[in-house]
Amino acid sequence: MIKLDILAFGAHPDDVELGCSATLAKEISRGKKVGIIDLTRGELGTRGSADIRDAEAAKAAQILGVHHRENLEFRDGFFINDEAHQLAVIRMIRKYQPEIVLCNAIQDRHIDHSKGSKLVSDACFLSGLRRVETDLGGIDQKAWRPKLVYHYIQWENLKPDFVVDVTGFMKMKMEAVKAYSSQFYDPNSKEPVSPISSQNFLESISYRARDLGRLIGKEYAEGYTVERFVAVDHLDHLI
Repeated sequence: MIKLDILAFGAHPDDVELGCSATLAKEISRGKKVGIIDLTRGELGTRGSADIRDAEAAKAAQILGVHHRENLEFRDGFFINDEAHQLAVIRMIRKYQPEIVLCNAIQDRHIDHSKGSKLVSDACFLSGLRRVETDLGGIDQKAWRPKLVYHYIQWENLKPDFVVDVTGFMKMKMEAVKAYSSQFYDPNSKEPVSPISSQNFLESISYRARDLGRLIGKEYAEGYTVERFVAVDHLDHLI
């Protein structure tokens, strides 16, 4: 068992970077231990290849300073929310015992995003049931349920339930995103055009964060949705 504070899941390599990496960078700067679990290698992607994306994911993790990153190698486009996939995710939750889990958008253009969102959310609940038995390397795992599960926002402009001030961390986020050079805007690329390869999409990462920041009187913010009520100890914990 390797205890982490935050474990972020993404259906594909680059989902976490696009959705919540400025938040992760901020939490790492505060001394939090953070990990990333990619569900697939993104092998069905229009551009690049699974091997290329493996290397890009490793580079992005290094830029962000995350403590651990793994890939579960589910089938891109075809993984489902069944017992086998849930148990694989549960093993990761019990291995790292995060207090907070971040996962894909609850609704989005790519079908894997909502599937991944529900799969991870369900696994977070099941992971807390002691009669759901798992082992890792032949060693029985103990039940563990994260205290909080939040969903980052991706392609669709979902209305966030709360936002995190990430002022000062957008440069690192953009460096991590651009580590996926096979996927995003490159005027010299000979790869096929995809919905995320345009200059507009690359710029949208920054202008969405700037707009969310504007709404809270900050320079940049990242938004999240929640499945259940969240609470604070004191009113002044809200900014």
